Amino acid sequence: PVRIATLFLIAAPLARAQDPIPDPIAFFNEVKAHQREMDAIRENYTFHRIRQTDEVDKKGSVTKTTTAEREIFFVNGYQVGRLIKRNGVELSPPEEKKEQARVKKVVEMRMKSAPGHRVGRIGPISEILAVSKISNPRRVSLNGRDTIAFDFTGDPQAHANNMEQNATKKMGGTIWFDESDRQVARMEEHLDDNFRIGGGLLASVKKGTNLTLEQSPVGQGLWMQTASEEYIAARLVVKGFRLKVHIKDFDFRRFNVETLQQIGPPSK
Repeated sequence: PVRIATLFLIAAPLARAQDPIPDPIAFFNEVKAHQREMDAIRENYTFHRIRQTDEVDKKGSVTKTTTAEREIFFVNGYQVGRLIKRNGVELSPPEEKKEQARVKKVVEMRMKSAPGHRVGRIGPISEILAVSKISNPRRVSLNGRDTIAFDFTGDPQAHANNMEQNATKKMGGTIWFDESDRQVARMEEHLDDNFRIGGGLLASVKKGTNLTLEQSPVGQGLWMQTASEEYIAARLVVKGFRLKVHIKDFDFRRFNVETLQQIGPPSK
């Protein structure tokens, strides 16, 4: 019996590896449909986010580091962040009072607004699919789970409907989808050419700018972004800058209605 069980454990992954790779378009549509189903669940969660921003020079050496920790929650389809710590130090009582007042105004505005875009989805994916060529579908084990990975590269002939899609046409990278949960597990993208805004007069983002983000399961078939790394080399009007941004999301919890009540949303 032990041998049979061992053979089964070995044979199961091999069988999955031999299964045909799903059609990319059909698979992406399944992912998007499943993510829409998860939106309502996702907005019942709150979590903490630490954002570290490193300013770097031309040689890549860090010249300045700042951090901010926030409590993140969702209101009417919008993401709201309440600042808790700045550079590892908790806010002073006057700063806390000011932050509470600011968040209260944001909550009131969001609750009165039309429902926002569901922030749970990884927004760039829809932009990527619209103006990119997909290639090299394959099964990959990622963090102990079966994923289907696709490479993408911008299609110069694709019609772009907005600035984000124009930028995406200059990007390439890889997306990993969890095969079982139909969720994005990881995404890497990089800018293969300079992208100019306003003909370069307003701003330009330099070749080499890149982003890596990861999602992990937190329960109920739901995945949340847990980490991202971003390198930005750009020029805004006449000032150039280089940033490395590290984001970590953690301490995911079911949303406590009392938290929102403490912030003071408008009474119904």
